Amino acid sequence: MPKIRTTRTKKPPEGFEEIESILDDYAKKMRDAENESHEGKRKTESLWPIIRISHTRSRYIYELYYKREAISKELYDWLLREGYADANLIAKWKKTGYEKLCCLRCIQTRDMNYQGSTCICRVPKAQLRAGTIVECVHCGCRGCSSDS
Repeated sequence: MPKIRTTRTKKPPEGFEEIESILDDYAKKMRDAENESHEGKRKTESLWPIIRISHTRSRYIYELYYKREAISKELYDWLLREGYADANLIAKWKKTGYEKLCCLRCIQTRDMNYQGSTCICRVPKAQLRAGTIVECVHCGCRGCSSDS
């Protein structure tokens, strides 16, 4: 979550005003997802919308800096420092094979059923049986391998 800005905090770098409205929209969506009713959902299922919003906000900042080159390095670093994007997830997106990674939990081997494996959403669709519906237990992803 981004830090709350007060009169004592430093002003954001130049260019923040251009993307502030979009980041505020993500904050409103995040608040709505947090306040949404959890009745009838599994424990992990209630976190899926929050993880998706966090992912899309991080992807937006990543694409602004690396793909479109629309923001400065100073603004990008400030956004990461203030918590607007997940720096570890963006670091993985820069590596080959992780361009579409949904969350960091899907590549951690300690949380999986089989020792040394990763999440089912990381398996390319071509290697799955026909008609198999894949849904990640951690974040609800339906396939984030680079071959998908």
